[in-house]
Order: sequence, then structure tokens, then C-alpha cells
Amino acid sequence: MFAIGYFFAALAQIIDIVLYAYMLVVIARALISWVNPDPYNPIVRFLYNATEPVLYRMRSMIPSFGGGLDFTPMILILVIYFLRSFLVSTLARLAYTIGT
Repeated sequence: MFAIGYFFAALAQIIDIVLYAYMLVVIARALISWVNPDPYNPIVRFLYNATEPVLYRMRSMIPSFGGGLDFTPMILILVIYFLRSFLVSTLARLAYTIGT
């Protein structure tokens, strides 16, 4: 029974790390969008390829605001923060409950 608890604890940690890393990628993408980056730069291409599928779906669901401001990276960061707070905590608590 302890192995299942350890599995959920490890899963919670892995999900937390992945969500945190993706949040950093979204932040880097937002910062890069403030300048005129070289679209052929491999780092810029990675940032766009890693974030554009999620941001594109969010843009189709969220109406655009006046002035051409794109709030989808900020909303995505809030969603990631919520998932880190709720999902990871729930899995960690479940691991603790199963392990005891």
C-alpha cells in the first residue's frame, strides 16, 4: 500500500515541475513578444512552438480586448498556478492519506 502512496507523491512532484517549467516558457514567450525577435532563432521558434497551440485555443475562447492587448499568456499563467495549487496539493494529500 505504501508503494501507491509513493507513486502519487512522485507524480505530484513531476506534475509540479512540468507545470512550473511550462509557466517559465510562457513568461519567456510573453517577454519575447515585447521586442521584435528574429523568427528564425531556434530559441524563439521553440518558445512559439511550445506555447502557440495552447495560446491559440485560449484566444479562440477569450474575446480580444481593445488596443490589441493579448491577455492570454497572463490567463494561462493563472491557470497553471491554479493547477499547481489545486492538482498538486490534492495528489500530495492523497499520497499522504494512502501512505499512512
